[in-house]
Amino acid sequence: MISPRYNPADVESKWYQYWLDKRYFHSEPDEREAFSIVIPPPNVTGVLHMGHMLNNTIQDILIRKARMEGKNACWVPGTDHASIATEAKVVKMLREQGIKKGDLTREQFLEYAWQWKDKYGGIILEQLQKLGASCDWERTAFTMDEVRSAAVIKVFVDLYHKGKLYRGKRMVNWDPEAKTVLSNEEVIYSMEQSRLYHVKYRIEGSDDYLIIATTRPETIPGDTAVAVHPDDPRYAHLKGKKVIVPIIGRVVPVIFDSYVDMEFGTGALKVTPAHDTNDYEIGERHQLEIVDVFNEDGTMSSASAVYQGEDRFVVRKKFAKDLEAADLIEKIEDYQNNVGRSERTNSVVEPRLSLQWYVDMKALAGPALESVMNDEVDFYPKNQKNIYRHWMENIRDWCISRQLWWGHRIPAYYYGDDVFVAETPEAALKMAQDKYPEVQSADLRQDEDVLDTWFSSWLWPISVFDGFNDKKQLDYYYPTSVLVTGWDIIFLWVARMIMAGYEWEGKRPFKDVYFTGMVRDKLRRKMSKSLGNSPDALKLIEDYGADGVRFGMLSCSPAGGDLLFDEKLVEQGRNFCNKIWNALRLVESWETSDAPASEGSTLAYEWMQNKLHALAGEVDKNFKEYRLSEALISIYSFVWTDFCSWYLEMVKPEYGEKIADETKRSTIVLFDQICALLHPFMPFITEEIWHILRPRAEGDDCIMSAYPKPLSFNQNLIDKVEQLKDIVTNIRDVRNKNGVKMKDALAFLMIDSDRSTALMVEPGWKELCARLANLKSIEVTSDEKIAGVGFISGTEKCVVVLDQALDIDAELAEKQKELEYQQGFVKSVQAKLSNERFVNGAPATVVEKERAKLADGQERVRILEQEILRLKGI
Repeated sequence: MISPRYNPADVESKWYQYWLDKRYFHSEPDEREAFSIVIPPPNVTGVLHMGHMLNNTIQDILIRKARMEGKNACWVPGTDHASIATEAKVVKMLREQGIKKGDLTREQFLEYAWQWKDKYGGIILEQLQKLGASCDWERTAFTMDEVRSAAVIKVFVDLYHKGKLYRGKRMVNWDPEAKTVLSNEEVIYSMEQSRLYHVKYRIEGSDDYLIIATTRPETIPGDTAVAVHPDDPRYAHLKGKKVIVPIIGRVVPVIFDSYVDMEFGTGALKVTPAHDTNDYEIGERHQLEIVDVFNEDGTMSSASAVYQGEDRFVVRKKFAKDLEAADLIEKIEDYQNNVGRSERTNSVVEPRLSLQWYVDMKALAGPALESVMNDEVDFYPKNQKNIYRHWMENIRDWCISRQLWWGHRIPAYYYGDDVFVAETPEAALKMAQDKYPEVQSADLRQDEDVLDTWFSSWLWPISVFDGFNDKKQLDYYYPTSVLVTGWDIIFLWVARMIMAGYEWEGKRPFKDVYFTGMVRDKLRRKMSKSLGNSPDALKLIEDYGADGVRFGMLSCSPAGGDLLFDEKLVEQGRNFCNKIWNALRLVESWETSDAPASEGSTLAYEWMQNKLHALAGEVDKNFKEYRLSEALISIYSFVWTDFCSWYLEMVKPEYGEKIADETKRSTIVLFDQICALLHPFMPFITEEIWHILRPRAEGDDCIMSAYPKPLSFNQNLIDKVEQLKDIVTNIRDVRNKNGVKMKDALAFLMIDSDRSTALMVEPGWKELCARLANLKSIEVTSDEKIAGVGFISGTEKCVVVLDQALDIDAELAEKQKELEYQQGFVKSVQAKLSNERFVNGAPATVVEKERAKLADGQERVRILEQEILRLKGI
């Protein structure tokens, strides 16, 4: 007995465990074509959110389809150790236990960190299983596990000895909250409301002042010069002069540098080499003193001489008040400026001079740029190529060291001023002893910093297959087939993976890159906790079922465009499940007889098979272009409208009667194909229905069934049944408008033409038409003035004979309205065809289609004009 309602919770847990038990998700190299995807590893700190849902639903659709196509599908899951985010979580946990990080040794802290990771780090992967993700869980990787860690260390050492990785003292992005350096890509810039302070700098030996505008008065204690443009006539008299830093009293030189923008503010610039990248470069050119006024946590340092130990933003207000009190502020204005914040902590980033490790990105960028520009690595959508090219052509060296304990510790070992880079402490000791024979292991000091998290992630397509050790495995699965990711990490991750692929494997890491859009609400706002517009992903699955959620996500996700999420779409997905379920219940309720299938049922089946073949071609084309939303909507439309609303109505037996066994078996064949076509999108309900439809042999599961291939189809037959649907719809409309009940049989006529004759002689056509519209007769006539309600189907004039008087005025008004519409349509097509650019530039098939549309439109206009004359009695 089939349940009257579809219950997603029971079905989903049952089939997911079944698939796991059968090891359908697992892959090992064999003779089949490989289709591999590596998951963008979510942070171990993460929980499932809408972005994960979209990204992983798309990956699952692609991997399931490949599996059904007979490919050796391998989707590798894993998580990212997320240095900054995880360390912050562990520090918070320890604080709640009354433990300070500073009171622990590195080893003690890492022990707590691993405990935290083991407890919470796998939650998001478990949540992905609720969504139906068919990952090869036996291959689950972690960026800090033994295999991945070995790969990271090997690559660091390799780059160092190739001269593509170095250590240098440079200006970096500093996160005072996380107390670590950030790469340029980890800093998010946005316009913020600030204040612009116009500060007086007194010229030494004079009562005159220079006015300098700054948004950061708290950095004034670090000023070591004032700069003006050498071509600025306002300041030519200051050559060789000095000014006094306000409040601080430090005497600093006036320098002339072409970097200064004469149009900004007063054209004079305070130079703070320790706290601004451009100021640092000016300082380098003029050999200026560097005064670092901040501690690593963003408080004022001992070098600041004021407000030592207080927070920089508190000091900003206090120092501004001191300036006002000393009459050293000319004016203060409201001002908007571009402020950089840490992607992880949202703390305002400080430029800071620091000794760090860097990768020479220009040495790696060439092949990675060329491969994308020549489509060896294919981007979807294509517009991402220009963004990628601009970044690659202006690439900066990558700062890879982080002042943290959680992560891959840098394999650099110091002895005095010497550094030895090696994969193990033993190898480093041997290198040191080759130069200094007296060195012992205790004499070597390993670098305290860890590597940027992305330094492990950029190796992901290689390291998940243990590519630096297991070449057989790597050669089978690599390059991977497609990467599905967000456009927001095109530089942080995608570009770097491509560079790594060419550097260590000499080839691309993946064939295609599909960039998903951002998940936004229906008002186009980015989803966030603060706005309260980000739904609980797991609650959605609980309320609507995984298939309903997958449908909702995909149905509003155009290729590469932002997803405007509305819970109504998920509800629509649940309704779709119920629609299919009710169709199953209807088919299963049919009792069969040995009677042969009627001509009408046979025609209905042939129509559906041909439409399925056409649909399979459309779906295949959309898959190749990563238009998954379009593919799903076309299947949805076919199932809901063609199969459920029309086909089942065409073949279902009258109440209390039996159906031909052949017709029921044919219907189950169609249902099988629908389940297979829909399975990658909605895997749970399709597997459930698959097994209810008929007894299955061991291993005959929907997940492993053959995906429907594009086959040839009879468009002429499809068109005949589509016109039948149009005629039936029009007849039903006539009934409604004239108050004729469905039980009252009507006479139907078509005006004689080649087309009407072709329809009438099609086996089963008249039978179906009569059944669906309840017609007592269907005839062809040459009498164009026959009484009745007329309508046009395609280019054919049709008449429904009614046993009642017509409202001629109402009919005339309706026909006049339709005539005006058709005349407008004809006019629009004529305008298009009169455009020489369209006719000469469009493909010939497109132009011919427009000409056919024009001819059909003109014929409809002719028929309507005749019908109006008939109704007027002319």
